[in-house]
Amino acid sequence: MIAPLLCRKTKMDMSRVLQDLQLVRTSEEGHFTELEGLLARPVSEVFLHVQEKLKVPGLTTEHHSPILQSLEQLFRVGERHWLFSDCCSNQNTCLTKCYVNFVNSLTLYAALPVCDDDSGALPASFFESIPSRACAVTSVLSALLVKLWSEEEAVPSQCQAPSMASFTGPLAPILCVFAVTHLQEQPWTSEASRTAASKLMATLVQVGDWENITQLLCGKETGVLGSILNILQADLKKDSWKRNQATKHIFAWILIQVGRPWLAHYLEKVFPPALLISDDYHTENQVLGVCCLNHIIVNVPAADLRQYNRAQVLYHALFSHLYTSEPQLIEVVLPCMIDLLPVLEKAPVCTGHPRKPNRYDQVLRLTLTHMEMEHRLAIRKVYASCLVHFIENMGIVIVRHMKRLERVITGYLEISDGPHEQTRLAILDALEKILLITWPRMECRLSVLAKSLLRLLCDLSTEPLPPAVTDKLAVKATRCLQLLDHCTQGKLKTLLKDVDSSCTTTLVLRCIETVTVTQS
Repeated sequence: MIAPLLCRKTKMDMSRVLQDLQLVRTSEEGHFTELEGLLARPVSEVFLHVQEKLKVPGLTTEHHSPILQSLEQLFRVGERHWLFSDCCSNQNTCLTKCYVNFVNSLTLYAALPVCDDDSGALPASFFESIPSRACAVTSVLSALLVKLWSEEEAVPSQCQAPSMASFTGPLAPILCVFAVTHLQEQPWTSEASRTAASKLMATLVQVGDWENITQLLCGKETGVLGSILNILQADLKKDSWKRNQATKHIFAWILIQVGRPWLAHYLEKVFPPALLISDDYHTENQVLGVCCLNHIIVNVPAADLRQYNRAQVLYHALFSHLYTSEPQLIEVVLPCMIDLLPVLEKAPVCTGHPRKPNRYDQVLRLTLTHMEMEHRLAIRKVYASCLVHFIENMGIVIVRHMKRLERVITGYLEISDGPHEQTRLAILDALEKILLITWPRMECRLSVLAKSLLRLLCDLSTEPLPPAVTDKLAVKATRCLQLLDHCTQGKLKTLLKDVDSSCTTTLVLRCIETVTVTQS
């Protein structure tokens, strides 16, 4: 008795939904008509009707909202057999293709306007309606996925049950691209649209029985990454990638989710777009492109990068960015270059004798030139933070650049860069690494380096820095003085004993005592 009641209630709900979509009429007594006939027709006709209504010119988002709400309700109360089975009313209908076309049309309803000029950027006013449209479409798509994931309904014995896998596979790439478009913080998203898109992505992962987004993309066997890249490929060409502001962000987000060993299989598809974006004249695009290139360098085997001269192309592209004066670009270019150089050059310990200059020397020479001339604190901090990585990677061959390194180190220790002193701390780390690696060459630089370190300690006694920062700088400076004394076989200790204690500060005296006592 309960089953017929439930069936009758479902049909009544369907009648109301279809009436909202203007697909059924009611009689004068209020009874629904044409329902049985409509449910005997393919679901593709309902979708075609909705698509036509969404394309009617002159209608605003407010006019479309009831249509999408009714469509969402259709997926919530509709029978899975009528919605997804290739038999009965849907016989001779390719449902998979029907759903792919329908979902594509829904995502286009919330698509970004096209940018016609070369700037690749539109005013924020162009995106005012996008968040609300995205929320409405996301609700419909989420209802569709939930319906696909719901438990199987009883079907007649002569009918076939719907296959969830036949729908999730083709729909997953489209849904993933749509979700990524709206889940990032951008001018065309709002907090509500980002939350809705994140939930849609989570639902997609759950429905497809994937463990996480990476498995969705790379899959237990193949994944949907290849299909997604095919979707994006048309919008990632030289003459089209700026027309849609979201395309580059979708590509970057998808790329970052994929690591070893899967990324190497898609290198031919991801390398050209990343290089294209990094080669733009807008700093924002350059930064995004370099971040993509860095991810590729780290997650693709060196042999694959060297193939077809890709690594050499990367080197020239990154080297040209080293001449920039934008801190945010230098901040990503230098680490990227540091990751790329081991792909092109052997480690110093593996090379023969004599060790010939190579790209490490070329990059470091240019970097030191810029460091000497740079006066802006933001850029000095970026250079200083990367210097220690050059020293670690180059090893003993860093002695080729000791004169310039000495000038850079002493110059950077003289200038405070704010309460956190990140530049000075990074330079002291670099100096410590130099002392450990090139200790046989330190005796001739004893006087210059010792004076610079002691001057730093004197400055710390008068500069209004947080106590924790002062202590950290003092500890690192003391450590460098100890290493310098060890490199010179105790000569620094002898010089420090001649310091007049009445002419210096407590901090300096404490440091001198530490060096002389621990080395005696």
